[in-house]
Amino acid sequence: MESLPALFSDLALILVTAGLTTVIFKWMKQPVVLGYIIAGFLIGPNFEWFPVIKDHTSVETWSEIGMVFMLFGIGLEFSFKKLKKVGGTVGVTALTELVTMCVVGFLLGKALGWSQMDCIFLGAMLSISSTTIIAKAFDDMKLHREKFSGNVIGELVVEDLEAVLLMVILSTLAVSKTFDGMQLVSSMLKLVFFLLVWFLGGIFLVPTILRWARKFMSEETLTVFSVGLCFLMVVLANLAGFSSALGAFIMGSILAETLEAEAIHKVTTPIKNLFGAVFFVSVGMMVDPQILVNYWWQILVITVVLLFFKPLSNVAGRLIAGLGLKQALQGGFCFSQIGEFSFIIATLGMSFGVIDEFLYPIIVSVSIITTFITPYAIKAALPTYHWVTKHFPERWLKKLENNESGIKVKSGKKVNMASFMMRQLKNIVIYSAIVIAVVLISFFICSFIIKYVPRPWNAAISTALSLILTAPFLWAMGFKHTLVKTTHKLMDASKFNRTLILIVFLLRTIIVWVSAYVIIQHFLNGLFWSNLGVGSPWYHLINIGFALIYTIMLKALSPAMKFYKRIEGRFMDNLNKRQSVQVFAIPEILQENCHLQKMTLSPDSPYSGIIIKDTDFRDNYNVSVVSVERGKQIFELPKSDFQLFPFDKITFVGHEDHLRLLLPKVEVFDDALIHEHEEGEVDLYKVEVEPDSPLIGVALKDSGFADKYDAMVIAIERDGQFILNPSARITFQAADLLWFVAQKDKAEYLMKLHAADLKSEFPNSKP
Repeated sequence: MESLPALFSDLALILVTAGLTTVIFKWMKQPVVLGYIIAGFLIGPNFEWFPVIKDHTSVETWSEIGMVFMLFGIGLEFSFKKLKKVGGTVGVTALTELVTMCVVGFLLGKALGWSQMDCIFLGAMLSISSTTIIAKAFDDMKLHREKFSGNVIGELVVEDLEAVLLMVILSTLAVSKTFDGMQLVSSMLKLVFFLLVWFLGGIFLVPTILRWARKFMSEETLTVFSVGLCFLMVVLANLAGFSSALGAFIMGSILAETLEAEAIHKVTTPIKNLFGAVFFVSVGMMVDPQILVNYWWQILVITVVLLFFKPLSNVAGRLIAGLGLKQALQGGFCFSQIGEFSFIIATLGMSFGVIDEFLYPIIVSVSIITTFITPYAIKAALPTYHWVTKHFPERWLKKLENNESGIKVKSGKKVNMASFMMRQLKNIVIYSAIVIAVVLISFFICSFIIKYVPRPWNAAISTALSLILTAPFLWAMGFKHTLVKTTHKLMDASKFNRTLILIVFLLRTIIVWVSAYVIIQHFLNGLFWSNLGVGSPWYHLINIGFALIYTIMLKALSPAMKFYKRIEGRFMDNLNKRQSVQVFAIPEILQENCHLQKMTLSPDSPYSGIIIKDTDFRDNYNVSVVSVERGKQIFELPKSDFQLFPFDKITFVGHEDHLRLLLPKVEVFDDALIHEHEEGEVDLYKVEVEPDSPLIGVALKDSGFADKYDAMVIAIERDGQFILNPSARITFQAADLLWFVAQKDKAEYLMKLHAADLKSEFPNSKP
């Protein structure tokens, strides 16, 4: 018999052990992620009294897949539009924590007597939190819809981007032992470029494809398609020099803007749970008791410093960013660990040979310990808040809470010169990224033309194709104008404004001109006038002249640029599709206080089966029902006598805090998947019609089975044949065997009846 690969036995051992430990931890009312880590320790190489896995490489690959699915799921729940909404807050918080922990880690390393590079790497490792650990803790503790969770996830995304830049800085330090500011700037520009291109291209292409394929989509095809897109972006991110986790998050964010987002989240959650379990088990496998013994006091000191300064710096950043004390503590206490990026940074230092070997196992041990503590730290946030409110001076509390009190109102935006210039700068950056991406794509396509088409036609065709592909976006960057009336008002306001706006418009035109020159220079390269020489001034003047003619043509074609308007219209339609299918859109001025949220009514909810006017939606929660989706029907603005049924998808409008309080009353779902039948519930029984029974000749509808005993006859066995679901008009015959469903007590009473008693029990029977 052919033996199975070691992966099968390893996977069986991982999942069975993880399943048993998580059941125990659920019974103990503890986060299951801790059970996964315990399972990993038990089957790891450092625990002798338990079977161990054999193929570590395969398990590491599976754990990487688990990290990918965890970040993909986070992206599905947190889109870039939400990140934009909380961008200022999370940016300040993440930067505060990064700077604080880098300094604290460096000083701590110096106090421990470590080398300078060890201290630098320690500070970097302590500054990055674990997205997967926090996301898993939120899932286990059902906190992903809490008010503070959005800021937490947003900050984790910013921290991941910071980690990418940290690795660039550390790589430079490891190689040259000096800080290269230009390389850092180029890495930041590279990161911004790829994020813009991926997001803009993804929002344009992915929802468009899904819209076309929607009628062919089943759960199977949607699962395969969405997972395929996830791994495609993982590959693209890896090719660009970024982490696979970042690629998975980006694709999740793109799909979060589609109508299929909820369905994708539903079909991919089981996959995420499976591979996520392997990831956390693999983390537990790295626990080495010997390392804990040899370096116990360094591990203890680093853990204590981390648990104190990391949440403290995060809370401080949140308070600086303008969040209230409660949100600051709840969010800050989530950042009580280090995770996967810390391992990557440690591996980077080991690969360059600039850090000592003991640092990696120490960081792994600190990560394991803080992973254990994270759920308890999150739980400790509210008790800490209550303690602070009791012991801090009243004037301090008022100052800290002033950002959460009352209702915030945003005034209408007034376009001034500063906002106008920022808008122009943002457009230049976005369109420049798009143009560069399109140019690179066109260069790739034209490489085949140059290879298979003879000269000089290959250069002419390549140049024309590249200029045509980039034309809509170059036109938008150089000549598209919005807010025309506002622009004229700003120009009329002062001579300085007029000069500055004209300079901006001129700059946009020059960028188009330079872009066209680069394309022409790349392909033509002297083919038609090689006798002039590539370095000749006339050669460059001819290329510049062609670029100028192309720029003037783009300007002249402004009235005909409907193609670009269709592209932009499709992009905006895709970006806002999920919001557009709502009953109405919330204007930006009301978004601080007014939210739309869809909830699925559970059968166990107290609101299931009652009419709207009998609910406390308005009185206790100050929310209103704006629509109810039931199957394929949508009831907009339902009346007060509208009855709510289980599994209705109800769209509420109200303040975010009120909706959050209402959610657990509407979506009441039990964690237990299987429930045993209790005593007294119905079961299947049988009774024979005796030869002297008064039931002989009596119709089923007149027998009293249903009326008096709540019993349902589902079959009659007669002459060896079964009559299933007999008609109510059928009459009983002697020797019939009646199969009926009833509650246990009533069934037992029916079967014990004597023939003499049947007359009184069944008054409709015939003698």
